[in-house]
Amino acid sequence: MSADPSGATNEKDTIMNITRSLNNWRKYRQTVTELGRMSDRELTDLGIGRSDIRRVARTAVGV
Repeated sequence: MSADPSGATNEKDTIMNITRSLNNWRKYRQTVTELGRMSDRELTDLGIGRSDIRRVARTAVGV
């Protein structure tokens, strides 16, 4: 750790950004998995095509 307060802030921001990215990735993968397990009929009922799953997951996570 740096003794410089601004360095500590940068390190903290970096850790927070990494944590946020990992959480977003986890949410994205969870959404893709859950939607992927649905039947084509269920996806159609939601207005989602199977080819749209990744896009919908990115939108859900806000990426």
